[in-house]
Amino acid sequence: MYNSELEKDIQREIQVNLEKEKLDSTISIINKEITSYLEKRRQISDYIMDYRKKVLDEYEDDEDKVTEYFDHERFVIEEQFRHIDKKLKELTILSTSPYFGKVDFTEEDMNELYSIYIGRFGITLDDTYEPLVIDWRAPVASLFYTGKLGDNSYKSPVGEIKTDILNKRQFIIKKSKLLGMFDSAIDVKDEILQMVLSSNSSDKLKDIVMTIQSEQDNLIRQSRNKTIVVDGVAGSGKTTIALHRIAYLLYNYRKVLGDKVLILGPNNIFIEYISSVLPSLGEVGVKQSTFREFALDLIDLDCIMNFKEYMESIINGEEDFIENVLKKTSIEFIGELDNLIRNLEYSYFNIRDVKFLDETIVESKEIDKMFGEYFKQMPLFRRSKKIKRILYSKIKDYRDKIVRRIQKEYRDKLDRLSKEEVNLYGNDLEFKRKLEIRSVIKEIMKTKQKLTWIDNPDILEIYNKFNNNNTLIYDDLAPILYLKIKLEGITSKDEIKHIVIDEAQDYSMLQFMVIKEITKCQHYTIVGDSNQRIIPTKENISMEELNTYIEFKDIEYFKLLKSYRSTQEIMNYANRYINSNDIVPLVRSGKEVVQENISSKKELEDRLVCILKDLKNKEYENIAVICKDAKQTNYIGKILKKSMYIKIIDKEENLYTSGELVIPSYLAKGLEFDAVIVLDEGYNRVNYEKMMYVMSTRALHELYVLKTK
Repeated sequence: MYNSELEKDIQREIQVNLEKEKLDSTISIINKEITSYLEKRRQISDYIMDYRKKVLDEYEDDEDKVTEYFDHERFVIEEQFRHIDKKLKELTILSTSPYFGKVDFTEEDMNELYSIYIGRFGITLDDTYEPLVIDWRAPVASLFYTGKLGDNSYKSPVGEIKTDILNKRQFIIKKSKLLGMFDSAIDVKDEILQMVLSSNSSDKLKDIVMTIQSEQDNLIRQSRNKTIVVDGVAGSGKTTIALHRIAYLLYNYRKVLGDKVLILGPNNIFIEYISSVLPSLGEVGVKQSTFREFALDLIDLDCIMNFKEYMESIINGEEDFIENVLKKTSIEFIGELDNLIRNLEYSYFNIRDVKFLDETIVESKEIDKMFGEYFKQMPLFRRSKKIKRILYSKIKDYRDKIVRRIQKEYRDKLDRLSKEEVNLYGNDLEFKRKLEIRSVIKEIMKTKQKLTWIDNPDILEIYNKFNNNNTLIYDDLAPILYLKIKLEGITSKDEIKHIVIDEAQDYSMLQFMVIKEITKCQHYTIVGDSNQRIIPTKENISMEELNTYIEFKDIEYFKLLKSYRSTQEIMNYANRYINSNDIVPLVRSGKEVVQENISSKKELEDRLVCILKDLKNKEYENIAVICKDAKQTNYIGKILKKSMYIKIIDKEENLYTSGELVIPSYLAKGLEFDAVIVLDEGYNRVNYEKMMYVMSTRALHELYVLKTK
């Protein structure tokens, strides 16, 4: 047995040395590539400068030629420099950590052994066919993320390739040094995953290319023509899956998707939080927004309740407000909007004959047919605009007919007059001609002015009347957009081919409907957690039954029940608030959750300061005190500022940064912190349990719950 163990140690040492040699060789090649690309960039710069001087000298007196040159130069710079700079950035990142995984495998009916190294980006040298490093998004890289050795397959451009995976190896490489090496099938007990999850959080969301699990990789690599809806528990990696899916799709379908991807997040703090992930994966130019901003880009509106007021009203259990939210996020409310649209269709336009003096130009029954038959498929207000243009055209034709008749009568009279009579009466006839034409034009203008009955009303005015002129809230945005779609036919100014919707459990069915109608997008990545919906609803969560009300070409629902974020102790504590036994926490143990009863403000202040100082001494990078609402956030922030520096985040315009902070519950959604102190003051029972679940699951390593009265 001793010899067997010794043999294993010797073999492992040999393997480690071979991998160190491979790493040194790879980094050397990468550094040469960096030097080569720097030289290419210099040569292009020199060429452009020389050519510019030549052109400016040659055409110094020809402004058009100079302008034409600069247009061409801009194109050259953008195309060549974009490619070179992108490669330089990728190579620079890879120069200190070129890859994180390796797969040894054979293909069916092939005797050759393949060994591929998987990295954040791919490298294929100009004079070779075999890649030095495979991009994690390449089809063959999926072999690294599968959960088992042995028979497997991957989808290549030429079809499915069957393989036999002989070994998978993971590396920890930092600052060009091989610090660790593990041979294993990837699963949640993997040592590297444990190391990554046990480390401190940063102020931005991490990319997870090193630690993607098999179930996550399956979602990331789903067909681009499919809509996936992921209901995942807190810490299951929903957001990182969604972002890595976008990186994967852009890598494999860049020509199709290009800059046509939109990410919708819950608030601007969250958008800032995830902002570095895609650039770290080499993807820039992806539009990121909130539904609120998306809607306000299409609605000329400046009088709507802000996000903070909205959430505060919900958190504090304002009954009338919550009843209003319940109504406007319901399926029933969509029916009320449809009834409003039908009533407008049948009764808004008081159709009448178009007359010039006593003569009918267009009969009302003809106009009625235009509305009810000829242009029936057009949205009502677009239809009315078109019909108005037609009526104007018919009025113009009628005007021209009368003017031609006046002109003809004038010429006929002139023709019947002798020269002497023309001299005597010509000016008088000319005056009468002009007078008649002027009279016709005046009457025509009156006829047009009488067409006010076909003018479109302002949709906001219609909605405000429908809404009894109450203050507009967040949940009024989707209904207003719905009316603009149905009545005006509005669409997005940008072409959108794929949309990510995060924290989708908070979306109403109407929001999903208007996003789809406005963008005409067919493919989505929709992620959320049904356990984290703190906005009240009297129906099933909309993301769970999208295809009941909205048509998707190909939609599939997924559940993620494994939580990777928090320790087992924290997840076990949080799960008590949602009565769920389905959630499977990662077997990563930590400290027990500390729950304390606080009896006075002074005791609360002392405990907070004591706990925060203790956590800071443990060198955690992010520590959050999570409060119920903004009022409590500001109160706690002020008393803590007496003893330490702490940042107060009480509105979404605040930037999320590392360090210690105080934040209300609704702004903490989607974020994670090394340690969390939750202030539990026995919130209203409408959403207390889910609120506590949300706040507790923000913690990675330590959780304190201070129960106040």
